Amino acid sequence: AGAVNAATPAEAASGGDGADFIISIVGDDDASRAVWLGPEGALAGAPKPGVIAIESTTLSRQWIMELDERLRTAGLRFMDCPVTGGPDGARNQALTLLAGADKETLEEAWPILSAYAKRYIHFGPVGAGTAYKLIVNLMGAAQGAALAEGMALAERAGLDLEKVGEALSSGAVASPHVKYMVERMVKGGHDDVYFSARWRHKDADYGLRLAAELGMAAPCSAQSEKLYREALEKGLGEKNSSVVFELLRKK
Repeated sequence: AGAVNAATPAEAASGGDGADFIISIVGDDDASRAVWLGPEGALAGAPKPGVIAIESTTLSRQWIMELDERLRTAGLRFMDCPVTGGPDGARNQALTLLAGADKETLEEAWPILSAYAKRYIHFGPVGAGTAYKLIVNLMGAAQGAALAEGMALAERAGLDLEKVGEALSSGAVASPHVKYMVERMVKGGHDDVYFSARWRHKDADYGLRLAAELGMAAPCSAQSEKLYREALEKGLGEKNSSVVFELLRKK
């Protein structure tokens, strides 16, 4: 399709005839720091002034704001733009972008971003898209933990888990998140990874950091984070996040 491979972010982002847009989507703060600021990171390639830098990883807001300062100092324009829609959305070019940027930068970047996204929601300046993404993923962690707890309780009560799953998926607490999680809990299909326990814990941790920065307690979310942390400690981090059901049914 005309793409050109580069060995490093620095090579891809290099000045002259290099990139006009730089998009990163990796795993966590450390990986993002390496991609942008490492010895072979994008800034090491001396990108052209005015390049639009886009970070689409779900990261801590603290790091996003630091990265914004570093990139602006280097003459780049920056937007945080985490995505939602999961692997299916990526495959179908149907992701939703959660944007933190000035309006002009976002509008200039949209023709590029629309190659893999169907829409964007502009939450405000840099950092706003990340703040929203951490909030929604923190809620997802609490929802997943509550579902696992409910399913474990249903099993203890002698209920048929398939019927429980069917009822939950069509009842008042049904959501896309519940529907995909409950199916894996019923079938024990935690190797069918849609969103791993590792990344669920990472996002919950970053979300709790945001709450702490803002002086807010988040007791439900904090308990959920502990459950996902336990999954990591037991070597289950690469399983689907639904695996927390297995922890609760054994307690």
